[in-house]
Amino acid sequence: MQRLLFIIICFVTLDCAWPCTSAIVSGKVTANGRPMLWKHRDTGTEDNFVQRVVAARPGELDYVALFNAGDSLLAEAWIGLNSAGFAVMNTASYNLVPDTAVYRDREGYVMTLALKQCRSLADFEMLLDTLSRPMGVQANFGAIDASGAGAYYETCDDGYVKYDLADAPDGVLVRTNYSCSGASDTGFGYIREANACHLLSPYVTSASVEPATFTEVLSRSFYHSMLKCDALAGDPEWIIDQDFIPRNSSSASIVVEGLLPGESPESAVMWSAVGYPPCSYVLPVTVADVPEELQPSPSTWRSKLCDDVVARKCKVFPVTRGSGSHYINVEALRHYNDSCRQVSLENYRINKELLNRK
Repeated sequence: MQRLLFIIICFVTLDCAWPCTSAIVSGKVTANGRPMLWKHRDTGTEDNFVQRVVAARPGELDYVALFNAGDSLLAEAWIGLNSAGFAVMNTASYNLVPDTAVYRDREGYVMTLALKQCRSLADFEMLLDTLSRPMGVQANFGAIDASGAGAYYETCDDGYVKYDLADAPDGVLVRTNYSCSGASDTGFGYIREANACHLLSPYVTSASVEPATFTEVLSRSFYHSMLKCDALAGDPEWIIDQDFIPRNSSSASIVVEGLLPGESPESAVMWSAVGYPPCSYVLPVTVADVPEELQPSPSTWRSKLCDDVVARKCKVFPVTRGSGSHYINVEALRHYNDSCRQVSLENYRINKELLNRK
């Protein structure tokens, strides 16, 4: 009966929004005292890459960021970290005032500007304050800086509402695809938000949150908070892709690990898994270095790792006719989820010095 209820809910509530799940975590609840910024990205563009951008003009900053495949101009950053230790990401919001019809979807451009210019949350606020109106955005922008401060900025065409991490009683802020300052009970992502909060809770309580908590637990979990069960429990042959953190539209899981007081801003790490996260693995990125697997080919502007991950994903979602794209082959999912998790954990182990740097 529970499985039947699950199927009914899935078909009744399928939606076409591009969701993301995200969080900002205070150093008070992390294992090593560093703040973290996480984005589990969902989008209609499943191929992406990570690239380093060197400052082109005096006063600008170097940065690394996630870009859509084919973005040879590096015009739209979807999460990134700069040489001042400032990091920014976004989730789309669907319950703020409507987009301006002729000027919209500018979030990636805004984040590119922020990575080039901003050293602190105050700088980001100044950027938002001075952008031309309408801004062409409907988003929850999340940011952290070298001081350890963090905040979400629920932003629409005309302005924003700030939610400061310092005011979060448990040291965590989570956002999906609605804004707390927007219209009540509209937007998307309420179940995914509850999934994330449930999965994070024991790590927050024990002050043991690590980058792997996000990439290897939340971004690989098929826990469903409304049904209060893990869809992979037991031995199902198929499950329906609905309201989990990882979805058919998931294209990356990225964690920016910030700084302790006195650390060099350039020592922050952006742990990056590109492509469908259950079929991918994490590699460490710094402003000075991007692993070759994550970088784009100069001929195709696609990354090798993401191409490999997309091929694995096709085995997880093997049915292409009709509504087949909503169905997950559990055997293939478990195989790739488990094997890629082991690669990630080994990469975390090998790069432990990045976690314990002075």
